[in-house]
Amino acid sequence: MKNILKRKSAIVFILIVFAGIFAPLITPGLPADVVGAPFARPIWWNRSLSSFEEYKFSSDGLSFVRHCGPPAIFALSGTVKASPDANVKIVWNSPSGSAELLSLKGQSVYYINLDARDMIFKQSIGVPLIGSAIDHLFPSEGSYGIKVEQAQSADLTLSLPGMRCGLLGTDQRGRDVFTLLIYGIRTSLTVGIAATIIASVLGLGFGLTAGYIGGITDVLIMRAVDILLSIPTLPILMVLAGIWGKGLWQLVLILSIFSWMGTARSVRSLVLTVRESPWVEGLKALGAKRSYILCRHLLPETAPILLANLALGVPGAILSEAGLAFLGLSDPRLISWGRMLHEAHSFGAFTEGAWWLLLPPGIGIVTICLIFLDMGRCLEERIDPRLGGNNNA
Repeated sequence: MKNILKRKSAIVFILIVFAGIFAPLITPGLPADVVGAPFARPIWWNRSLSSFEEYKFSSDGLSFVRHCGPPAIFALSGTVKASPDANVKIVWNSPSGSAELLSLKGQSVYYINLDARDMIFKQSIGVPLIGSAIDHLFPSEGSYGIKVEQAQSADLTLSLPGMRCGLLGTDQRGRDVFTLLIYGIRTSLTVGIAATIIASVLGLGFGLTAGYIGGITDVLIMRAVDILLSIPTLPILMVLAGIWGKGLWQLVLILSIFSWMGTARSVRSLVLTVRESPWVEGLKALGAKRSYILCRHLLPETAPILLANLALGVPGAILSEAGLAFLGLSDPRLISWGRMLHEAHSFGAFTEGAWWLLLPPGIGIVTICLIFLDMGRCLEERIDPRLGGNNNA
């Protein structure tokens, strides 16, 4: 165990687990929070692009200077109070001139909610429906401002989400990719580890039973193993996911059912070798019960193989979960790396060139798989020193 903990892969795995556990402390918000414009690039990428800006102002108006390109979204919200007889106007000033954003009359309180993506708003400022209101409002760098005319008071907020946002950018909904990546650790590891543990327990039980009892029991179990191994895994997983549902534990159960056969074969082979040994025959001669021999003597013998199969089985379960999620066969409410890849593919990340939606979850899946493969290799080296167990990763 000490040799495993000294390996670099184990240290990285511990850090990843802690990141998943303490995700609320590491991330800037919740996975469902919209923090910026859709497909915004990482904050450190191409600093000539605009970042998130927000201004709060009153009836005195607002004035600011922009030294970068146009934002991705223009949103003005808040309240304005005025006399019912007053003709309240909200005027936008830019380097190319002024434009009236809103004209209000007849009420004492107005609730403002303007968005440059709204078709009615586009028409009100003279922009064609297929045109860009952002380009019309932000023609170039320079001084900009908003005037609120004939208002008694105002509490307004101008939000200008830019083309850069967050450590790893945003997805198609404007959610922070870094937050999704950290929260996705929980689902991917939960599915991978839980499915592998259940499959290992099933494989251990069937392998011990088939190897020690033998006879017709051994034949029936091995034929069942052969049948399950001959079934194409992905199509049957897709069918079962459609029948049983897309919940987290349904997914774990589906993956477990088709992952125990290799462990059962390995355990059976070991038990067939050990059950004829003199010390087992001696226990039988002394009247030891079958359950006592299995639990107290044969089960500990299978521990090294079980641990190695456990470590090597997690990558397969994680890849299967990612594959099902990529095909849209997992719960859409679950945040996982496979679901991130599925949504990135479905909403045009390839055509948008949004590499920040594809690389982080892909690298995460590859990293976790390599970590468990390395730990499984270390366990195999401990079982069989001929594999070179003294080498450290």
